[in-house]
Amino acid sequence: MRNIVIRFINALMATLRVAAGTMLIASVGINFVNIIGRYVFSTSITWAEEAMLFLMIGGIFLGAGPVGYLGRHIHMDIVVLALPPRMRRFFEIFSDLVTIATCVALAVFAWPVVSMLAELDQRSDTANIPLAIPQSALPIGLLLTAFLIAMRLILHGHGRSEIGPRQDFDH
Repeated sequence: MRNIVIRFINALMATLRVAAGTMLIASVGINFVNIIGRYVFSTSITWAEEAMLFLMIGGIFLGAGPVGYLGRHIHMDIVVLALPPRMRRFFEIFSDLVTIATCVALAVFAWPVVSMLAELDQRSDTANIPLAIPQSALPIGLLLTAFLIAMRLILHGHGRSEIGPRQDFDH
């Protein structure tokens, strides 16, 4: 059962990485086309700024889950690193639990906004994109981040101290 769960987690992380990377590439592509259009053809894509912004937000929130699972997110740990290993492990796990709680709380608070945007069919000004779509990246990404950090704690039973700069949990 554990191996099935680990395979599912690895597949989910690969999917999120591909989605985040695709969004980044699409944003760069739109920017490149817009630059060429503006400076070569003296015309620009009116919806480019909005689309790039939405793609970047989506990429960030969807990419946060794998980063959290691997413990590679930014954290202020200078004091924690000075602690003995046992205390350090306690604070790393406590930090992960606080992160999970924060992600879940923010997702719960964000979902009514997404629902309201969908219900009212609010759309962006120039790209005419339903705002519920890019706004849903926030609660979905936060819930996936909380889920993946929780799975790391359940499956591997430790904080981040054992995670090296290139070590994954593929074993």
